[in-house]
Parts: sequence; C-alpha cells; structure tokens
Amino acid sequence: MKTATFDGEARKRPVNLTLNEDLVVQVRGLTNNLSGVVESLLADYVAHERQQRMTKARTLETTISMWNAFNARHGSFADEYSTL
Repeated sequence: MKTATFDGEARKRPVNLTLNEDLVVQVRGLTNNLSGVVESLLADYVAHERQQRMTKARTLETTISMWNAFNARHGSFADEYSTL
C-alpha cells in the first residue's frame, strides 16, 4: 500500500489540460474517472520526484563531507599556490 504524499481531503478544483485525443479515447474505454487516474499518476510523480531529490541531496551531503574530511587531512591543492 502506498502512502499518500498529498492531502486527500483537499478541495478539488478544475484545471485545463491539453491531452492527446487518441490517448483520451483509449483511457475513456478503460475508466469512467479520468480525473482520478490523472490525480493518481500525479501523486506517483510527486512522490517519485521527491524521493529523487532527497537521494540527490543525500549524495551531495556525503560528497561534501568526504571532501571536507580529505581537505582537513591533506589540505587544499591550491594551498601551495595561494598568496593569501
């Protein structure tokens, strides 16, 4: 079971979407609730994107930590050329 990443009780509001007509015809043959299908797909997209961004942030934090540890142990490559 997936965990909702949005307020399922929030009010609904109309939006305009431009969709491929053939695709809409095919979907209408599969469901009477196009809005529900689109909402579900958007929720999955939001959850996936949030996860990707959190993973990227953790990777960056790890890289920064490793670089800082290397720099603390060995100093900066630029130290021998710095005039400061």
